[in-house]
Amino acid sequence: MAIKQVDTLVVGGGQAGIAMSEHLRDHAVPHLVLEKNRVAEAWRSGRWDSMVANGPAWHDRFPNLEFTDAHPDSFVPKERMAQYLSDYAKMISAPIRTGVEVLKAEKKNAGFVVDTSEGQIEAQRIVAATGAFQTPVIPPLVPEEEGIFQLHSFRYRNPDQLPNGNVIVVGAGSSGVQIADELRRAGKDVYLSVGPHDRPPRRYRGRDNVWWLGVLGLWEAPSMTPGSERFTICVSGAHGGNTVDFRRMGGDGITLVGMTETYQSGVFRFANDLRENIETGDRNYLATLDAADAYVEQTGIDLPEDPEARQVPPDPECLSNPIRELNLAEADITAIIWATGFRQDFSWLKVDAFDDTGKPIHQRGVSAEPNVYFLGLPWQSRRGSTFLWGIWHDAKYVADQIAIQRNYLAYEGAAQRATVAEQ
Repeated sequence: MAIKQVDTLVVGGGQAGIAMSEHLRDHAVPHLVLEKNRVAEAWRSGRWDSMVANGPAWHDRFPNLEFTDAHPDSFVPKERMAQYLSDYAKMISAPIRTGVEVLKAEKKNAGFVVDTSEGQIEAQRIVAATGAFQTPVIPPLVPEEEGIFQLHSFRYRNPDQLPNGNVIVVGAGSSGVQIADELRRAGKDVYLSVGPHDRPPRRYRGRDNVWWLGVLGLWEAPSMTPGSERFTICVSGAHGGNTVDFRRMGGDGITLVGMTETYQSGVFRFANDLRENIETGDRNYLATLDAADAYVEQTGIDLPEDPEARQVPPDPECLSNPIRELNLAEADITAIIWATGFRQDFSWLKVDAFDDTGKPIHQRGVSAEPNVYFLGLPWQSRRGSTFLWGIWHDAKYVADQIAIQRNYLAYEGAAQRATVAEQ
């Protein structure tokens, strides 16, 4: 790529970059989107084979394109999600260049010079739209020389990847619980390390959880509830969508354990917090049901009662007598799946826009550094910021701010020209 000049450079061609492109187009802002792999690559190669969207098709989409080949209440397979995003990019004629990696971006005069795998680009402003799931995190607990097969959930594809033997899944968010269930169905003995979590109902009184979050105004929550920063969300669209219930998972044969604390000489040790974590999730679950019931009573909306949703399965043995230590050899555990989340990596962006931990300093995606913007951050503006519809609305706000700044700069230039003409 020869040296190119562009008004706004968007880094990342996934759902965030595509949404950003649509709104920049609507403001007639010249821009270019760079994607180091393929469009929506994370949906293609960063998900396991059987994964489906965690929200129903009527909700997990951009406003201007529906899934015409899927039932509104179904959960779309990952390949269809990738195709949807690719189709959307074509629909809006997004100027995306794939296979181009951004290596470094630094300030130059009033703009930026950007080194890429295909040459340099000069840009007036940059939008970092690389998303929330950038670098998989594996805790440095089990040394490679131990000879245990270890895989992050980002690189898990199917049970055939794993060696013969049993498995422990560390992390019980949406990915961890679905992978653990799939491995159990494949005939493996599965241990699942469960930490603090929120456990919403998949459906209640005939409506999906995403609908309840909407009518209760919870998608618009501007920040996490204090103390819940470590919590993961346990929700699944697998097998038509069912509420994640750890007691039921334990009853079905998955051995639940507490948070993983240490590993030494072939032995995992777990915190004595399994019951506390599950009961905290239960309280979150029941609070959602209570809020939904109150909404029905207050509005008079006609939705059927759902008493079965409040039935609690019996405690499985692993919850009544939790395991505190697990010898991997004795349990024939030959594989570890780390469903332990991600960290963001903005090391390529050489600007003063980050705190001491490397997190962006921003207000709804508008950086502390002039002409630098972010999109796709968790809780960027609200609870829904990492969902497709939330990203789309965050992108609109960021594009609006870019358009406002361009208008101010255009006005300043016009004023200067008028002064010169008067002289």
